Amino acid sequence: MDPVDLVADDYVLRQLRAEDHGQLVDALGDAEIRRWLWAYRVADAAAARSYAGFRGWQWLKGERYSWSVFAASGELAGEVGLRDVNAHDRSAEAVCWTTAAFRGRGLAVAALTAALGFGFGEAGLHRVAYRHSARNPASRRVAEKCGFRLEGTLRDAEVIDGAPHDLLLWSRLSTD
Repeated sequence: MDPVDLVADDYVLRQLRAEDHGQLVDALGDAEIRRWLWAYRVADAAAARSYAGFRGWQWLKGERYSWSVFAASGELAGEVGLRDVNAHDRSAEAVCWTTAAFRGRGLAVAALTAALGFGFGEAGLHRVAYRHSARNPASRRVAEKCGFRLEGTLRDAEVIDGAPHDLLLWSRLSTD
């Protein structure tokens, strides 16, 4: 399946383009993003090109559907995706992040709601999981506002700031 663009409130969800690479480097250099998403390392334009290329390859392989989220001004505001897509089980895991300038403005909820619509619709998913650090209240609010149900706690499942953190595991079904 080829990538598709989505619209969520005042935001456009689309694939990264060459002219976006500088914004991606700046966004992923943010301390809060690095704190919660420690594996997202994009230090320069070459790394941004690789990141964008990898996201495109994942989409074409049906492994991950992800979108960069842009404000009407053209400013990169975040990213949302459905990763670890399992066609057999019709499942995936939702992920999202927002830049500092757009935090607390409803962007993650709007973008994730649009991605879930695609996932449960065009992609034919039945179950989407969402997990985050128990110490990240913003992510909890996103899960609740997007209609996820709390399933449980994954104890000491991820190291953040050098210490093990519990992760909260949520899910949403196409029938919810």
